[in-house]
Amino acid sequence: MRKTFLFMDTVLNKVDAKGRVSLPSDYRSIVKETGAEIVCYRSLSAPCIEGCLEDLLDKLATQMEDSLDFFSETQDDLTNLVFGDAKRYPFDSTGRIMLAEKLLKHANITDCAVFVGKGRKFQIWNPQNWEKEEQRIRAAAMKNRPSIKESSRES
Repeated sequence: MRKTFLFMDTVLNKVDAKGRVSLPSDYRSIVKETGAEIVCYRSLSAPCIEGCLEDLLDKLATQMEDSLDFFSETQDDLTNLVFGDAKRYPFDSTGRIMLAEKLLKHANITDCAVFVGKGRKFQIWNPQNWEKEEQRIRAAAMKNRPSIKESSRES
């Protein structure tokens, strides 16, 4: 049985003047245990940074190839936005990654960043923007009462 690695928790960390931020220790443990690298890119749906292990992007590439016409505009656009923007971010001896300026600008991150676990991926937010987004998500959940159907998929 394959061990599952999930990014969890919400962690606030300082960002230094060079754009370096400490990866939460649980996230660093996942990277060390899997031997994979963290990949980050600008979110397509929110003012935040998306992060994941490189193997998740490999799965995404396969899904795009299998479901989209290779020469379609949709395939071109999605691959440009995700893979053209993605970059590997190794962490230094103190556990910090140095985020690209375009990522920090997209997420409006300056001196602090919030890491939000989302299972197989995570997001990095400006703290004030995350607070508003979390309130929106919780209000929608209270109103709509989401449910999860049991899957027949085995681990």
